[in-house]
Amino acid sequence: MDMNYMYHSSIMAQIKKIGVLTSGGDAPGMNAAVRAVIRTALARGMKVAGIKKGYQGLLNEEIMDMDSRSVSKILERGGTVLGTARSEEFMPDSGKKKAADICRKHGIDALIVIGGDGSYKGALGLSKHGINVIGIPATIDLDIACTEYTIGFDTAVNTAMEAIDKVKDTSSSHERCNIIEVMGRHAGYIALWCGMINGAEDILLPESKEEFSIEKIAKNIIDNRKKGKVHHIIINAEGTGKDSVELAKEIEAATKIETRATVLGYIQRGGSPSAKDRYYASIMGAYAVDLLAKGKGNRIVCYRKGNFTDLDIDEALGEQKKGLDEYQLEVAKLLSAEPMM
Repeated sequence: MDMNYMYHSSIMAQIKKIGVLTSGGDAPGMNAAVRAVIRTALARGMKVAGIKKGYQGLLNEEIMDMDSRSVSKILERGGTVLGTARSEEFMPDSGKKKAADICRKHGIDALIVIGGDGSYKGALGLSKHGINVIGIPATIDLDIACTEYTIGFDTAVNTAMEAIDKVKDTSSSHERCNIIEVMGRHAGYIALWCGMINGAEDILLPESKEEFSIEKIAKNIIDNRKKGKVHHIIINAEGTGKDSVELAKEIEAATKIETRATVLGYIQRGGSPSAKDRYYASIMGAYAVDLLAKGKGNRIVCYRKGNFTDLDIDEALGEQKKGLDEYQLEVAKLLSAEPMM
């Protein structure tokens, strides 16, 4: 008999049952990851427990056995079929110990957590109480330092892009200035991407090194109007902390040009996931299970330099937050400039 087969079979036998939960903000593509986790685990001879409503559902023992049929027809659905919730009860160490005890009570040998940095910190706490954990990055904000891709970002950007295109149409019709606020928490990735792909004239980013100035924006709007520009689009990242409605009033007062604010909000989190989010989430879900099948644990699944890989959870959480690429910022600024007629 093949010794490698015997070795891997022995390792797999150690993990008889895994749990899977989604935590933090929902992101399109989470369902694809859940589906991949469950079907891969079943194919590897493991049982799977789905945990409702994140860590709070774990504490409430909202735990159900899942089979292949449990995840039929969920690839195209936004949100998360397992649900997600914040949990104050889970935050202290006593909450994590209780959650670890509940895992053991239900025979859960390892837990796969699909979420962002906050979810990983919770998973790290569980690992210190003897629960083997694997993290899968899922957040529309793309703000996890250890990975170049997070589940949900691609769909969120495409949703915002389509909405901004529509606002741009009406902005041109009425010869207005429009401020469009996009999500991203403390990161400006969605704003930068939308500013580039929607042809915005100004992009306000939390990472910007330039001092914010109403006067500078107003001058840009007026100069573009003199060049024949009939609209002006400003993308405002929520992480700047600048209220888009108040900003619109200030710009209108400074330019005497009608200015409107649109806050896209939670539409960026919803909707059917893009092809990329479905595909990458599926690979990451399967990868997470196979890490456990190989005897690995307390890892974060990552996408780095064109490859799916994994890092120790302590190492992943310790990585410095990535900033926006300076060259990309330069290109965005260059392309937003209106040439002289």
